[in-house]
Amino acid sequence: MKRQDFSLQPFSPIGPPLTIEITGQIIRRPRQLAIRYDLRGDLSEVIIPAPAALPARRAGLWEETCCEFFLGVKDSPEYWEFNLSPAGHWNVYRFAGYRQGMAEETALTSLPVSVRRGSDSLELGLELDVGGIVAADQPLMVGIAAVIKLTGGELTYWALTHPGPAADFHRRDSFVVEL
Repeated sequence: MKRQDFSLQPFSPIGPPLTIEITGQIIRRPRQLAIRYDLRGDLSEVIIPAPAALPARRAGLWEETCCEFFLGVKDSPEYWEFNLSPAGHWNVYRFAGYRQGMAEETALTSLPVSVRRGSDSLELGLELDVGGIVAADQPLMVGIAAVIKLTGGELTYWALTHPGPAADFHRRDSFVVEL
């Protein structure tokens, strides 16, 4: 088992300082991956989608508050983008290379996103079998990120690191966690 705690940083500049923080942990077992995001602070600044009666695969989740992570097989250009909405909606995209060949990953037909809401907290979690997309012994490089929509409509971009001049979660040099 490999485990990594994380803390996301906003892309600068994002304007007035926010009073929220985003932390969590990611765990890999041979065929399993678990990730948990913890948003804490003044969530009245954040637009959080309401829980969906029937969570489903949806496109464009990054246009609202959304937690994301990117899995890439070490030394391979191929990677996957996972989108998790506080509403319970989800999606997974497969890429052949940097922003190339984007297609919904059909090997995953559902993602059991768990959501717990509090007055000053939001926890999103996911546990899934990744054996259908990567072998148990393949080392993975992971980028962890979030898009946070503020009450004024502005989108803010959070990640482990922001290596380029613009917020870009697809950059492989932002996949800094090895599992």
